[in-house]
Amino acid sequence: MIRMKTLGRTGLKVSQISLGGLFVSKMGADFQQAKAATLRAMELGINYIDTAPGYADSEEVLGKIIQDVKTPLIISTKLGGRPKPFQPKNRDCLMRSVDMSLKLLHRDTIDMLMIHEPDRPGQYDWWNDFKNAEGPVWDLLCDLKKSGVIRHTGLGGTTAYGLAQLCRTGKFDVVLTAFNYSLLWREAEHELLPAAKKQKMGIIIGSPLQQGALATRYDEQIRKGAEWMSKPRREQYKALYAFLDEIKMPIPEAGLRFAISNPSVSCVLTGSRSMAEVEANVAAVAKGSLSKPILKRLDEIAAMVPFRPYEEPFSLPFRRVYEGPGNAWNG
Repeated sequence: MIRMKTLGRTGLKVSQISLGGLFVSKMGADFQQAKAATLRAMELGINYIDTAPGYADSEEVLGKIIQDVKTPLIISTKLGGRPKPFQPKNRDCLMRSVDMSLKLLHRDTIDMLMIHEPDRPGQYDWWNDFKNAEGPVWDLLCDLKKSGVIRHTGLGGTTAYGLAQLCRTGKFDVVLTAFNYSLLWREAEHELLPAAKKQKMGIIIGSPLQQGALATRYDEQIRKGAEWMSKPRREQYKALYAFLDEIKMPIPEAGLRFAISNPSVSCVLTGSRSMAEVEANVAAVAKGSLSKPILKRLDEIAAMVPFRPYEEPFSLPFRRVYEGPGNAWNG
């Protein structure tokens, strides 16, 4: 059975494992498979789904799936990247994106509206004053919240330190952080998670399986060298695999259960593409938090590479062909 947790100061009760909408789109399976996976997730007790304009046609696909669903659902989406050309400081541009989200999702209100990549320099120029999170986007969020168009505000990003600064403003209700809190990547522990906790924000972990790098095992590639991977990272992977063999635990189960073992984390998002993946992930989380001895050993393994090595690809290119420095990954 899926445990429900309070999403910080929002007071919303969300399923401890929830559904990320990146692959509920043309980037994932076909519509019927995405629909079957999403409906199965709801049958199993998942009540929160996250999407974004930047996730291909995810809002449109999700809207078609849920438009006739009577089960109460919590939906979050984001601002960023739409319409084209995107103008992050243009209020009319931002409002058009909100209106389109409402239309595509077939909803009158948005439970959580997040600013997408508010923290990555050069991605979007949101702020007149970054330190204090001041800019047209914040003014619009306040007005939308007052009018009831949105219920809560949030941040959805990928940096471990810039995102922490925005959390410290105390302005936002929720933070969704991805790629920096998992079995082997722990950068969010230092500043981001403490800052969000201090502000009583809801904390959502995205990509707990590092978008595939921790979803399955790559023993052969690790053994042969994985040219793009540093020696410390290879040794760390070998240590993780050996430990998982010792405790007889599949790597995706370990990754999901690690993330929910932190009491400050409200929920983890999974990018499930099929009913089978949904069922497996829900079954893993249903087993609950990991034991203290297991967490201690995982901490020791994580400490082998405490920060991402210089030049390590942001998304590890397992299953792709390395053609040398400066060239594209193929496959």
